[in-house]
Parts: sequence; structure tokens; C-alpha cells
Amino acid sequence: MPAFTAIVNPISGGGHATAHWEPVAARLRAAGAAVRVEPTRSREHAIECATAAAERGDVVVAVGGDGLVRDVAEGAVRGGGTLALVPAGRGNDLARALDLPSDPAALAGLLLSGATRRLDVLEVNGVIVPGNVYIGIDSVATQLINAGRGLPALLVYRLAPVRAILGWRSVGYTLTVDGERQSVRGHTVVLANSGAYGHGLRIVPDAQLDDGRLRLMVVGDGPRWKIASFMQEVKRGTHTRRPDVSLRHAHEVTVETDRPVPVCADGDEVTTLPATIRVLPGALRIIA
Repeated sequence: MPAFTAIVNPISGGGHATAHWEPVAARLRAAGAAVRVEPTRSREHAIECATAAAERGDVVVAVGGDGLVRDVAEGAVRGGGTLALVPAGRGNDLARALDLPSDPAALAGLLLSGATRRLDVLEVNGVIVPGNVYIGIDSVATQLINAGRGLPALLVYRLAPVRAILGWRSVGYTLTVDGERQSVRGHTVVLANSGAYGHGLRIVPDAQLDDGRLRLMVVGDGPRWKIASFMQEVKRGTHTRRPDVSLRHAHEVTVETDRPVPVCADGDEVTTLPATIRVLPGALRIIA
């Protein structure tokens, strides 16, 4: 019988993460599993707790949103352990990409089954990222989303891009892609593993979690009204047909810009530029 350590973000999902976890934990305990709970105090504390749990052989359960999943995944990778997810945040994009259940009984059954798979992760300036890194107008929108934690999730995820567009101007990017250097003016650069973020949007629809490569998407320069139409096309999945959108596979990409731009990953600003993003194939073992 596996043992579980739940890393719980008390503020995830408007403060309801513990309520998401308790019915799952009750079913695990009823089945005879040992269960520990660690409420997080910071990103560093979450990584530390997850690493320690992984090293002692516990399944490390991230109970929260994508930001907590990112931090707990880092601990699971560093500790050589197994990650599991109980979605309890606003976006839950990795859980959605993995088609995980939300029902407590189904989640507990999945955790007890122990069925695992290996996923790639990205590493950006030393930070482990299971989902995606993005640098541009969408990272500015992420800053606005995080500033509006008191608002309903769907509302803030839709309003933040509009606010970001109003104050936006394009960026000069210098990209070194597997050793090949290029310059481009554009609105965003995405380094995708899952390809899904923004509350269920498939920003990079053909990204794969386990193909050993990252997917680089560049949205080139153009007037601001075209950014608004881009956001509408993302909802339909037709944005990748646009002439200002380029896609390619890579293993390592370094991003530099001609002015400061936030570097975000899975819902949070995580580092500064220049940023080097590389794929770590099969580095994360996850119950899914």
C-alpha cells in the first residue's frame, strides 16, 4: 500500500483546496494508506516538502492549482519520486490536459491504483516546469491574473488579456534555437510542453507531454487589433493557421529581449531574462 504526502496550498481555489483534499484523503485512509498533509508556506517550502516526501518513497500529491503543481513537480523530480494531482486551483490546466477526474472517489481510486506514466518537463533557468513557459503579452496577462485573485476565475482569465493588450507594444526577441540564432519582432514566445494554459485554452495544440521535445511558438508583430482576433481564434483552435504564427520543435531555446518582459511558467513569474529553456525527457513520474 503506497503512502501519500499531500502538499496543500491553502489559498488555491479561493481557499477551498483543503475541502477538495479531505474526501480524497478519507478514502485513502479507509483503504489503509498512510496519509500526511503539509500546508505550504511558500514556493521554497513546497519544493522542500515535496523533495523530502519523494526521497522517503511517498507519493507526493499536489493539492492546488498549476503553480503548486509546478513546485511539487520540481520536488518530485529532484527527489526521484512520484507525483499525483488533486486539482484545486483556478486553471488546473495540467490536470485537464491529462484528463484527470475531479470526483473524489475517482481520484482516490486512481491514486490507489498507482498507475504511472512518464512525462517530459521543461527547465527554465533551473526551475522545473511541467506545462509551459511564455514570454510576452500572455506573461503580462498572467501578472494581471495574479493581481486579481479575488475575482471569479473565468472572469479574470478573460479580462486580463484585454487589459494587457491595451498597454502592449511588440518586443524584439533574439532566440537561440538548438544553437541557431535568430531575431524576430513579435508579441509572444511560448515554449510548450503541455500546450494548454489560460483556463483550458490549447495555445499550442500539437504539443505533447512525452515526445522528448518542446514546441516553440512565436506570434509575430502586427497591430493590436490583430492580437484581439488572435485571442478569439485561440478559443476555436484556428490561430495556428495565421501567417504571423510560427511553430517548430526544439530541445533547447534561449530567449533574450530588447526590453524587460516577465518570464512566466504555469501561472507565475518564475525567473528573469535571458532565459534558457530545455526539455528533460521522461523526468517526471506521475499517477495518471
